[in-house]
Amino acid sequence: MTTSMKLRAVQATLFACVLPMAAALAAVPKTGDTPVNTFIGTQDEGNTFPGASAPFGMIQVSPITDHYAGYRYSDERIRGFGHSFLSGAGCWEQGGQLSILPVTGRIGPGGDFDTTKPGSFDHKSYAAKYSHDGEVGQAGYYKVKLTSYGGITAEATALTRAAAERYTFPAGATTGHLLLNLGQANERHSVIGSEVSVDGRSVEGRIVTKSFCGGAKYTTWFRIVFDRPVVAHGIWDDRGGWPGAKGASQQGEAKPHGAWLSFDVGQGKAVTAVSAISHVDPEGARRNLQAEGYAGGQPLAFDTMREKAQAAWQRELASVRIEGGSRDDRTVFYTALYHALLQPMTGNDADGRYRGYDDQVHTAKDWTYYEYFSLWDTYRAQNQLLALLRPARARDIANSVLKIREQGGWLPRWGYANFETNIMTGDPVTPYLVDLWRFGALQGREQEAYAALRENAFGVPAFGIRPQGRSGNPSYLRQGFVQYERSFISKGMDTDPHHGASATLEYALADGALARMAKALGHEADAQALAQRALNWRKVWDPAVVDAPTGQRGFPRPRLADGSWFADVGSGFDPRGDHGFHEGTAWQYQWLVPQDVPGLAQAMGGTAQALRRLDQFFDYDAVLADPKAVRKSWVVGPYSYYAQFRYNPNNEPDLHAPWMYTLMGQPWKTTTVLRAAETLFGNGPAGVTGNDDLGTMSAWYLFSALGLYPDAPGSGRFLLHAPRFARTEIDVAPGRTLRIEAPGAVPGQRRFVQSVQWAGRPLQRVWLDWEQLQQAGTLIYRLAPQPDTQGWGTRGASLPQAPGDIAR
Repeated sequence: MTTSMKLRAVQATLFACVLPMAAALAAVPKTGDTPVNTFIGTQDEGNTFPGASAPFGMIQVSPITDHYAGYRYSDERIRGFGHSFLSGAGCWEQGGQLSILPVTGRIGPGGDFDTTKPGSFDHKSYAAKYSHDGEVGQAGYYKVKLTSYGGITAEATALTRAAAERYTFPAGATTGHLLLNLGQANERHSVIGSEVSVDGRSVEGRIVTKSFCGGAKYTTWFRIVFDRPVVAHGIWDDRGGWPGAKGASQQGEAKPHGAWLSFDVGQGKAVTAVSAISHVDPEGARRNLQAEGYAGGQPLAFDTMREKAQAAWQRELASVRIEGGSRDDRTVFYTALYHALLQPMTGNDADGRYRGYDDQVHTAKDWTYYEYFSLWDTYRAQNQLLALLRPARARDIANSVLKIREQGGWLPRWGYANFETNIMTGDPVTPYLVDLWRFGALQGREQEAYAALRENAFGVPAFGIRPQGRSGNPSYLRQGFVQYERSFISKGMDTDPHHGASATLEYALADGALARMAKALGHEADAQALAQRALNWRKVWDPAVVDAPTGQRGFPRPRLADGSWFADVGSGFDPRGDHGFHEGTAWQYQWLVPQDVPGLAQAMGGTAQALRRLDQFFDYDAVLADPKAVRKSWVVGPYSYYAQFRYNPNNEPDLHAPWMYTLMGQPWKTTTVLRAAETLFGNGPAGVTGNDDLGTMSAWYLFSALGLYPDAPGSGRFLLHAPRFARTEIDVAPGRTLRIEAPGAVPGQRRFVQSVQWAGRPLQRVWLDWEQLQQAGTLIYRLAPQPDTQGWGTRGASLPQAPGDIAR
């Protein structure tokens, strides 16, 4: 059999075991201590949300404070509880639609909510103070005490397509109200238009928002039912409040709009609201509510839904089992796993319908369509984690990406709901899909996927469609680099020529990955061309650039359309500057050459010199002396992208850099750096580095803790390093468990790899292949307090080499 035939055969065997995996996971939950603290990442721009969501859920219920991402732990007032959130995204204009706040007081002319004054219904005006005392954030459940309005307890839980809130009013109150604010969402998220109707115990409508860094408009339909009779109601708009109004009421142009519902809450009675949303139509919201929010013809009781939600999370989290560590250690680990399993989000309704990128309604039959793809972030770690832990979902995710191309005309870069945002640069969809192909998630669709990827790699989208693809391709295909051109017209906030040097590096990485796929599928001419293009990182490498403070020579540098090197007016080029690189500097992007590590080392003056540069980059001596020195030595601010020459643990471009030590024969230094980086993750609101970016930083932490990390996209390799925990078990298929044992590993302490065993045999090389991980077995690390600098992983034969068809 040819190499490609063998690969397909192995993938077929593995996927035969994958398809029933979801059912196995849905069986009896494994017991275990899997604590989750959903407040991790809610401070210092982690941008996570503390409220309730199901794994990969469509709907989320979480508090809204003053922050654009929804909730910031240090904020003092809650504006409402929204029903749509992303976890860890950095763009403004996101989430918080359909905000509900429980209140007491009189609604009417001259009342606490004065219906003659539209400003009375501004969420910034009526927002409630709250207390962190007794606030609970668990997987599938949230609870908080609002100290305003006499003290109201708010709770939330969620399944995949339906959610529930319970609002318990103070004992002295006789009437409680729910304010449903359609005209306002998260800070900076603009509501373009809305519609609402009140009908007995239910409310339904739609909200149109303009979302995500100046992106497109899209619609969220909703339906909410209540467990108690509504005793009074009304609608507000830009003129004030209208008691007794039912609607349908419409508003546009970001005008105030919403409804209030009043309930008899004497004797401390609670009000439960069960809700569902849809991106398809109102019938989709109704069907989602019936499918997941009802039982026996009645809305689910809050506690019933909570039990179902938390049981679902327990099944997900218990598929990875760790031993050792403190309660805080375990909480950080399982919260990272929780955050990594939130996205992408379920996009199809309970009846299978979803709204595609052509704005038409399609149906996913016997599979799940997913939405929200932050590919520039997730291709680096989260994608590989999901493929390892949830291969059946990975197959549907891959299929969803191909459907986006089929229905929208091009592959996505940053897909939000049913439109392309054109946020970020480079070509992230190629490494993303090539990895999924390598992991078997495209079985049966390999040629379709390759055709879509080739189209993207060798062309550009038509001007008349929204995606802009590899907008730097005209220059890149002709000259081997993306020109640096800040005036290049963009279809969105970002475009590749605005960051030409980093885009070139990303294109070359993507080409190296696609070359592997092309060769395996028999496209030899393409494989050779792409392999040659994988070396285009050299086209932006200027050996003459000197970083004056350190004396280091040779860095990637942007080039202009005529081929000349960029130089700033009056000063030349500064490798710490902000020209030509997206959210980073030449110092951080210089390592983004995983497809040709030997060539990169040679460009730096040889392996020894490259390793010395790594030491300088990580401030290795300081970190070795005190791991917590990273809070001073490394980049600190979540948005401190420029004027930097050290490792940035808060952003994606250099996330893989710790493993460059391993790839150059000094694996013990990878361990030193990882144990130091892990000190930045903690059991508190500031416990995530930078934006969590739809689970990317969390996935990075998980791989760091597990003792594995994905190597170059398309390679199928997972690099090995000392684990954080003494023992880990990972369910990879029914009846198959990957065991990672590291006796003597203690969280927070450095232990270095002395030797490795796989399947009972010594393993000299520094990686395992995907097929080995999927076949399961036991990986054993023998650790010691001090490194053996001449031992495991230090010899050239133990290191992966660039593919032979990548010319030197």
